[in-house]
This record gives sequence, structure tokens and C-alpha cells, in this order.
Amino acid sequence: MSEMRMYVHDYRDKLLADPYRPRYHFAAMDSVNIGDPNGAFYADGRYHLMYLYVTKIDGRGDHCAWGHVSSSDLVHWCHHKDPIAPYEGDLGCYSGGAFVDDDGTAYITFFKFPSVNGKDNGGTAIAYAKPPYDDWTRIEPIAINCAKEKWGLYNIEIGGEIVRVGVNDPSNIWKMNGYYYLETGNKAILDTYGRKPDSEQRYKGGWTELFKSKDLKNWEYVHRFIDNTYKGSDWPDETEDHMCSCVLPLPDKQSDGVFTDKWLELFISHNIGSQYFIGEVDEKKEKFIPLKHGRFTWNDRSCFAPEAMLDHKNRQIAWFVLNDDLCDYVDEYDWYGVYTLPRCLWYENEQLHMFPVDELKLLQTNHQIWEDNISEIIPVKNGRSCHIHAEFASNSMNECGLKVLYDENNKQGVRIFYDHKRGKLVFDGSACGEMGKKRKENHRWFEIVDVEEAPFALKDGETLELDVWIDNAVVEVYANKRQAICRRFFADCPTTANSVSVIGGNALEKLEAWEMQHATAY
Repeated sequence: MSEMRMYVHDYRDKLLADPYRPRYHFAAMDSVNIGDPNGAFYADGRYHLMYLYVTKIDGRGDHCAWGHVSSSDLVHWCHHKDPIAPYEGDLGCYSGGAFVDDDGTAYITFFKFPSVNGKDNGGTAIAYAKPPYDDWTRIEPIAINCAKEKWGLYNIEIGGEIVRVGVNDPSNIWKMNGYYYLETGNKAILDTYGRKPDSEQRYKGGWTELFKSKDLKNWEYVHRFIDNTYKGSDWPDETEDHMCSCVLPLPDKQSDGVFTDKWLELFISHNIGSQYFIGEVDEKKEKFIPLKHGRFTWNDRSCFAPEAMLDHKNRQIAWFVLNDDLCDYVDEYDWYGVYTLPRCLWYENEQLHMFPVDELKLLQTNHQIWEDNISEIIPVKNGRSCHIHAEFASNSMNECGLKVLYDENNKQGVRIFYDHKRGKLVFDGSACGEMGKKRKENHRWFEIVDVEEAPFALKDGETLELDVWIDNAVVEVYANKRQAICRRFFADCPTTANSVSVIGGNALEKLEAWEMQHATAY
């Protein structure tokens, strides 16, 4: 066996032996440190997903590139060549989106690092590929060239005044009014001009910029696509930037529906995490009008950097990266980066709905069901790799839910429950051991958070339905297809942390469980 093959063999065995590594969630391979999901699109019967990762060139880092995987079923993925990598000596790229034109050509937008030869100052760049989407060609010059004095800023003169525009992390491209459009984020502008108490109001908070083109090569600035003047309870405040945008029309069903007149704007604030606006796109004014706001994480930025796409079934499908931010995880386990399950997003009864894609049923096996005389302890066959569906009576006024990943001493684990009195879906990981607390306490963004609470309220007479997916250290819970919490949980003794029991057992009417087969190669 050659030396290289020995290294590959040993690395594979190391990943397989990691008790915290997921078995059916998409996770980093090849010793890369993956971040944001990017560039998702559907074409020719396959789902394509890009991912940002950190690499080294000639022993130097950190350089950022995009990996590329594709799948016919959203469960099993194969790798392609990297579409975007460090280019002509630069440091690579950050995040962006994707778009497939009518002729089948796919385009990816990305935030390019400055060129070392002075050709550009970095900014929004675009590359394209034809089927089978293996070889990507950059469009030159780049679409939006940053100002010389600050990377991420674009200066334009309007009415004799210099207007400062942010061009971070471009969105997907869409077509409207005979033009191609994309939006860009504002973090560079906010950080430079909007953080001080006496900063101009127009540079505070979050907003996006709008650019359009007739030919995907020459782009002109329009104006702000989403303003920073929105108001609402628990809407973004002046400390929250608006980045990693993805804007797509919302269907009215989980699958095979029709598109409504509402659009979904997915985005992040770096200090809070993933969130969304539901709104309308005014084609005449070329503006996005936010009508409703929501979040995917409430206490930290554990659920981060959304990326979404549309498929042939009129599904809007999204991924998020799960930030666990453990100290020295890469050094100890030689990998880092997990994505949530691909989930459908749709607009029903004037509310955003969400649920993992049906293709996950391909991995379900060993079906178990309990309907009568359900005991407190549920003998699920594999409590570390399973899907659990639980139904609780509509008249219960107490806490209802499940305890999962508990150890043999019933001291460490996760409590997932609905708090009826407070109208909260709760993920309580406070009973974790030392492993789960080894986060960077002094991280400027991410604090140690054991309990995540999401707003959620049952309707009168509505049964509580909890769907929980457990994948070693990943736990995802969905409540009545209207709310979700997705996090990682690190038990001290992971191989024995597999017990499942009931919270509010008298209200439990039905419970089903399926063991989930492995989908990742290793």
C-alpha cells in the first residue's frame, strides 16, 4: 500500500471512530473546515450544493475555497472538482449564491478577495458552467469592484453625493423586468460607518443593496433592495448586519404546490444568527417589502448561514451550518463542519412552515410504534441515530416532550419539550458534561448557551406533534411543521448516551421511531 493510500485509510478510520461525527447529516471530509453552504441549485435531475471551506496553499493559510457536491436524492452525495479556489495568488473567496438560466447554464456569485496583481480590489464575482457542471469559468472583469480604500465597500456618485454601498456576500441571481438582479450585504458599511452612537442613521442596522444587468457581465447599482427602516417586535436592531442573503418565491405547500405572491429573504446577522423576512417584491419599484420577520436561532448563532434553492417540485429547500464552536475540535478530531438536514420552506395559513425533505425516508428502517400503555422509558432501537415522531393530547397544559441522548445514569442528556404556559419550544442541553461546555467563552460572537427557546403556540384543540432527528451529536426538532430548533450536543460518554424517555407521559398518545441508516461514506 502506498504512503498516500495509508494516510487515506488511517484518516477514514479516524472519522469512523469519532462518536460525535454524524452519519446522515452532511459533514466535512478530507480534513477541511467547512463553513457556509453556498451555490445551491437544481438542474438535470441533480441537486448541487457548494460549501465554503478553509484550505492552505503552499503551506500558507488561511485561503478560502468552495467545495462542490451533488445528489439525485438529497441524501447521498458525490464530490466534484472545486468550482472556486484561490485565483492568481489571491486568498480565495467568501459566500454567494447560484442561479440556472433558461438555457441550462448555471451561474454562481461569490465575494472575491482582492487580486494581488491589482486587477481588482475584490468584490462580487461570477462564474458559470454548462452540464455536468464540473468546469467553472470566471466572468472577467468582476461584476462589482470594491473601492480601493476598503474591501467590501463600493462608492457611487448619486446627485453629486458619494454614496457608500456594501457589496459583501452576494445573493442568488433572479430575473425580473427583463433584467438579472442580485443583492449584496452591508457588514463592511455597518462596521465602518454605522457602529458609533453618532453614526448617520442610514448606516445603522441591516439592509441590502440591489444591482441589475442585461447580460450578466455589466452591472449597475439600483438602490437599496431592503431598507433599514423596518419596525416590528423582535425585528433586527441597529447592531445586526444583513448578510448571506437568499431571496426566492415561497410555495404554498411542502411539495408540488404553486408559488404565492410572497417571497422569503433568508439571511444572517453575524452577532445573532439566521433569520428571515417574508415579504413582497415590488417589481415596479424594484424593492423588497418586509411584512413578517422570524429567526432560526434566538440565544446565539448556532444555526447559521442559510442557503436555499428551488427544484422541479416547486420546493424551496434550505440548508444551515451548525456552529458548535468547540475548542480545539479540529486538532482533536481532524474535521469540522455539519449542515442541518435539507428542509422545505413554504407559506401556509399566512405563516412560514418548515420540515425536512421526504427523501430522508429512504434512510428509515426498523419501524417501531407505541399507542397504548406507553411507559416512561421508550426502547428505541438506536437512540443515537433515529427519527422519532410523538403526538401529545391537545388538552395538556403541562410540559410535553422527550428526553433524548441520556446516559445510563440518567444524568446527562437533552430535554426537548413544549412549554404551554410560556408559548415556547425548548431545547434544554444544560445537563451536558464537560465536553459540551468546552466552547470559547471569550469568543466575540458566540457565548456558551445550554438552553435554546423558540416562540411557538398551539392552536385551540391542536395536537402537539414533535419530530426529532438524532444523529450522534446533532439533534433537530420540528414542532407541527411550524417551528424548529437544530443544535449539536456533546455528551461525555457518547456511546452510552442513547436513552429516550417521555416528558408529560400522561399526554402522550402515540410515538413512532425509525432507525436511520448511514448516508455518509465516512
